Amino acid sequence: MAHMTEEFSPKNIIVTGGCGFIGSNFVRWVVEHEPGVHVTVLDALTYAGRLENIAGLPGDRVEFVHGDIGDADLLDRIVPGHDAIVHYAAESHNDNSIADPEPFVRTNVVGTYRLLEAARRYGVRYHHVSTDEVYGDLALDDPARFTEETPYHPSSPYSSTKASSDMLVRAWHRTYGVRATISNCSNNYGPYQHVEKFIPRQITNILTGVRPKLYGDGLNVRDWINTEDHSSAVWTILTRGGIGETYLIGADGERDNITVLRDILRVMGRPEDAFDHVRDRPGHDRRYAIDSSKLRRELGWAPAHTDFESGLRSTVEWYEANRAWWEPVKAATEERYRRQGQ
Repeated sequence: MAHMTEEFSPKNIIVTGGCGFIGSNFVRWVVEHEPGVHVTVLDALTYAGRLENIAGLPGDRVEFVHGDIGDADLLDRIVPGHDAIVHYAAESHNDNSIADPEPFVRTNVVGTYRLLEAARRYGVRYHHVSTDEVYGDLALDDPARFTEETPYHPSSPYSSTKASSDMLVRAWHRTYGVRATISNCSNNYGPYQHVEKFIPRQITNILTGVRPKLYGDGLNVRDWINTEDHSSAVWTILTRGGIGETYLIGADGERDNITVLRDILRVMGRPEDAFDHVRDRPGHDRRYAIDSSKLRRELGWAPAHTDFESGLRSTVEWYEANRAWWEPVKAATEERYRRQGQ
């Protein structure tokens, strides 16, 4: 069923988590593609958010506010005068959520509640950035892919808190009429991604002379999307999506982890078997795969970066050229992994 979509032209948006990986890429995308839009970045600058990620952007277009999405008084000060909130801020790393779930509940559930209340008080449009992990996982031999109708079946503390926040958004739309949209996206890759995540961890291990490690058999399948494509999709949904609707964002990028690791090794001129297997993490989801046909059909979006290897090559080049960005956090990240036995 087609939904009424109206063009929405925001001029002044808040991007929560705009100093994180996916959020900062979105902020850069907006500055580059939407010259009439001003962005207020609200970020708590936890370990995953860094001011360097938005460095060099024009001060008249991007304003930074250091603060927590759970701070209701702060939201009362900054939300008025904006016409949209795009909510990227999240605790997002599965291994960390298994080690300590509390920050995930606080940020992903309570923080989302505070933003929804602010959106309701000030009549602001709200877009919620979520993950395909809320659907649980698919069997490796199952031809199915996630759609907007797939039942929720989260398996980690991280994905369960994201599922909770999605439910809050739907309830605030239904009960209070908050003008909200939701997107659930597959795994992003690209510049400014924290070195704890799969692709940058492998790239930076190779750059520092450490043999990459692969969980389990490496047959876990992820659906990869270039972060630029994610940004253009979120903007499309924010400006043209049906109120109350959910859209899945994906770029037909299904690949198992061992293939991605071999791709990285090959792009970096290493033998494809130059890695070690390590024990799998608990509850490791087997396969995610996104069917984004609703977004393509109803809103006319399409990904621009469909050649995974060339996207990977430019990502590797970014990490090679920006050692000063990742080297300071690399040792601490690997130390944390060692403590977690990974």
